[in-house]
Amino acid sequence: MRLHRGAAPLAAIVFAAIGLLAAMPAKAEKLTVGTLTSTATSPLYIAQENGYFAKEGVEIEIKPFQAAQPIAAAVASGDIDIGATALTAGFYNLAAKADLHVIGGMLREAKGYEGSAILVSNKAFAAGLTDVSKMPGHSLAITQTGSSFHYMIGRIAEKLGFDLSKVQLRVLQTVPNMLAAVQTDQVDAMITTRDNANPLAVAGKIKIIGWVSDYVPYQLTAIFISQKTLAAHREAVARFARAYQHGVNDYREQFLTKGADGKPVYTAATDASIAMINKYVFPGDPDAKAKILAGTLYFDQDAKLDTDDVRNQVTWFKSQGMVDAGVDAEKIIDTSIIPALGK
Repeated sequence: MRLHRGAAPLAAIVFAAIGLLAAMPAKAEKLTVGTLTSTATSPLYIAQENGYFAKEGVEIEIKPFQAAQPIAAAVASGDIDIGATALTAGFYNLAAKADLHVIGGMLREAKGYEGSAILVSNKAFAAGLTDVSKMPGHSLAITQTGSSFHYMIGRIAEKLGFDLSKVQLRVLQTVPNMLAAVQTDQVDAMITTRDNANPLAVAGKIKIIGWVSDYVPYQLTAIFISQKTLAAHREAVARFARAYQHGVNDYREQFLTKGADGKPVYTAATDASIAMINKYVFPGDPDAKAKILAGTLYFDQDAKLDTDDVRNQVTWFKSQGMVDAGVDAEKIIDTSIIPALGK
């Protein structure tokens, strides 16, 4: 058979195109992640902006929420695929009913690292609320009964030996509401991550009287998912986890590295990540860099989950009557995607 002039080059182009199409990856699987807009979500932002999810073949939509419990509800209903936020009594009750699983760690309160601050209004401080042990007789803002804030003050009360019932807990639904209430002297105190607390303290708007990590260890936030989503998209979830772990390990190297003097060591890579985080947190704020650095939080290597603390949380919430007696922590914890802390 004789080819016409130009047919051979054309055939080569066609075959090359077919080969290129065959080599192209399948369309990225999309996963929606619900979280709070905070430096506590920094590793997720870093992974997204560096293209780690895309490299793993998953497309991530980050959906912001104002409080933790609605995120758990959205995961349970299937409105979002993955939750990345605080673990609460409501979460544990819902997890047992809707078959939700905690698969990885986020922010953890660890000794030697400032994570969540106990802060008070200037008025309350002037009136004598200068130490966490003096909390009885004062008001403290929380988002909801059974929230992470409720848990933290409860565990601190146990540690310091004061009666939690002597603290007036004010339910204000969202962290912005809590921050506004403390600054305007409507409540005496609250607990919040250092990215919120430190800038206010520097500005003289509140006083910090302690850090949660000084009193109790705590797996404050975590990654969770429904069994239905995990079963249907397990490979995509595993790829999501690998990309997220990459973001966590970048964050640890760039923000948690300390020099011989014990002080943080920041590099050009830190500055690059700050610019990425700033797209989500403090956008347009000229002081964003200082605020993001002031909001540095602790994450464990490879986003590992402190499973022992998750068990402790369930036990405490049960003791307070906020989690049903039949809730089993072992059925909520899933370390098949990311190994547990210490493993």
